[in-house]
Amino acid sequence: MKNKMLIGISSIVVVLIIIVTVGSFYFYHVAIARASKDFLDESPDLQSSPEVEQSKDTSQADKEWWNNQHFDRWEMDSDDGIHLKGYYLAAPVQSDKMVIIAHGYAGNATQMSGYARMYYERLGYNILLPDARGHGDSGGNYIGFGWPERKDYLKWIQRVLEANGEKTQVVLHGVSMGGATVMMTSGEELPPNVKAIVADCGYTSVKDELTFQLKRMYHLPAFPIVDTTSMLTKIRAGYTFNEASALEQVKKSVTPTLFIHGDSDTFVPTEMVHTLYENSPVEKELYIVPKAGHGEAFRMDPVKYESVVTEFVGKFIE
Repeated sequence: MKNKMLIGISSIVVVLIIIVTVGSFYFYHVAIARASKDFLDESPDLQSSPEVEQSKDTSQADKEWWNNQHFDRWEMDSDDGIHLKGYYLAAPVQSDKMVIIAHGYAGNATQMSGYARMYYERLGYNILLPDARGHGDSGGNYIGFGWPERKDYLKWIQRVLEANGEKTQVVLHGVSMGGATVMMTSGEELPPNVKAIVADCGYTSVKDELTFQLKRMYHLPAFPIVDTTSMLTKIRAGYTFNEASALEQVKKSVTPTLFIHGDSDTFVPTEMVHTLYENSPVEKELYIVPKAGHGEAFRMDPVKYESVVTEFVGKFIE
């Protein structure tokens, strides 16, 4: 009787281990591996609001502007050997102002045309838009959610200084995963040339965001799937969800930061930006955009967005 009970318990444990293991590989493929992210197309949290739908003509104009530019293609290898590519465009009039723009999850640099055009055409900046590892034309078979990318950005910054001179003044501007990327970069030892950071709708940490999405999309608790998938990610991609924290990096930052978020963001909850802002020890500003969903702050009110960004970075860029 006792042996049967032990065998039964052991069988249940084995089954649970198999289920958790299979689940971990599944969620790694869904969230971390470089693969099609079709589930994003069906996410109600990423459906455009009516106000943003009305800005399609503006969006199309930005795409046409992008297609008419003659970008230099910059390339480099990351510290861990991944070949990275980016788009560089010198300012229309010679300038020492430089912005590096970080795109979002499952996106690429070309999707940031509106932000690029704002800095280039209206603010007169040189612009660099890297494709993150695992995205666009860059190499890599996994998504880093901004954590390994922070070291890539240290190299992109150095590349900019080598190309444009030591007097170059740099702004880092990121949206969604890109917002998390520039916040994670902010906690590193940056050269004094980096004058300001604009973090638009970034998450507090990878663990927080994936925990939120696991519950919202699959109605599952974080434990044990998030933890076991994190272990798998450490093995395959070299980082854990716990260490990939924009919040902990922001706490170490010495760079002035503008935090932006839509008050109707249900993909990266708006409450996250309040946590980030409250824990930031630097000169900072918080811009909450009414009715804006995830990544919609710019399209919701481009004139106001440009005004807020221009005023903030203008305090630190000469």
